[in-house]
Amino acid sequence: MTSESDHSIHAVTGLSRRTLIQAGTSSLAGVGLTSILRGRAPAAVAGAAAGNDAKQIVIVWLTGAASHHDTFDMKPNAPVEIRGDFNPVSTSVPGIQICEHLPHLAQRADKYAVVRTLSHKDNNHLMSTHHLLTGHFQPGAFFDKVASRDDWPCYSSGLAFLRPRNDGIPSGVNLPTFLLQGPLTWPGQHAGFLGPKFDPWQIKGDPQKPDFKVDSLTLSPGIDVSRLDRRQALLNEVNVQQRQLDRAAEATRLTDDQQLAFSILTSSRLAQAFELNRETDSVRDRFGRNTTGQSMLVARRLIEVGVPVVQVNVGGAQTWDNHGNIFPTLKDRLLPPLDQGVSALLDDLHDSGRLDDTLVMMLGEFGRTPKINAGKGRDHWGPCFFGFFAGAGVRGGQTIGRSDDIGAYPVTTAFSPEDVGATVYRLLGIPPEAEVHDRLGRPARLNSGNVIQPLFG
Repeated sequence: MTSESDHSIHAVTGLSRRTLIQAGTSSLAGVGLTSILRGRAPAAVAGAAAGNDAKQIVIVWLTGAASHHDTFDMKPNAPVEIRGDFNPVSTSVPGIQICEHLPHLAQRADKYAVVRTLSHKDNNHLMSTHHLLTGHFQPGAFFDKVASRDDWPCYSSGLAFLRPRNDGIPSGVNLPTFLLQGPLTWPGQHAGFLGPKFDPWQIKGDPQKPDFKVDSLTLSPGIDVSRLDRRQALLNEVNVQQRQLDRAAEATRLTDDQQLAFSILTSSRLAQAFELNRETDSVRDRFGRNTTGQSMLVARRLIEVGVPVVQVNVGGAQTWDNHGNIFPTLKDRLLPPLDQGVSALLDDLHDSGRLDDTLVMMLGEFGRTPKINAGKGRDHWGPCFFGFFAGAGVRGGQTIGRSDDIGAYPVTTAFSPEDVGATVYRLLGIPPEAEVHDRLGRPARLNSGNVIQPLFG
């Protein structure tokens, strides 16, 4: 016999009750959420609750490490083998100059601060990536140590562990690439020793392509996400079956998975964040019709629906690792889309009032060598590099710190990756001194750095 509620649920979703109840163990209508969601039910963690002033963060990650000499810390008075081919240009803030190939960002210098004295002691991509994206030196680090569950958690994972949520919105989303090259998986992209249930979502797909979609949020043909808006009715119908599910050994876990799956499925806002066809052509053009620009647009849309940490990888694992031919590569391929996309992101966040509550942080794992090499490129250089910070209370229109005449070493206070991490966590509403536990259950302080106070005036 079919009940009135059966008709109601079928009308909302186009699915039968039986199909809905099976969601915990099958891929609901082809959605394939179980593998993503299994074990994500939040654990109760004492302390580290965020205050009302918690911010959101967009990390613009320059994969492989951009040259500070040729972007935000130019040395026009240095010898030609140091200064390179590019010229500095004045910005909207008197006294601040950046690269001529960043004209849009030059016009918006009042909105951001540049730290010119980030520094650490390593020149290896993998170890340094871990260091910057977790705020912690990689445990047991050695040259090209790949990602493992002994690693420290990335920022969104630390947030997910210490401030769990169960509203269908992930704590972190990384897009549009996964940092992998051959057998090497870059550390710093996962929850490390906290376990896979705290990993950020990894979105792999090019947002500029017409067929871009996120498979884990895509329903079968004929099922429109807008038909799933009646979330509570759907969840209530699942809960009616609670007693039957309780008879199974894993009932609690399956029920948690079901509830989170339905929460995600019925959160049309989250699903629609990836639907760039909802934006006007003029907006998409303003961000740039390229992978970088459209990824920035997705990041803005994810911020709007409440994702706390969004990381945009600008390229594959080593896109900015320009050991040779650096100047035409930057001028023709890398800097123009970055300049346009980040500028549009700042504009949209500012115009909507969200920049006050959103940190936009752009950096790579280290800098590049002062001296141009024989291949007309620059090599790895950890002792001095830049970080770009905007929004979330950052006082724009300033440069912080000064490097020496050739951009080799800081001559004022140096700031470490740990300091970057402390700044990120504090803005997320998480005390950097919060306690976590490694795989052996040993307590450890989440972060040992200090907030970069000059950013905030």
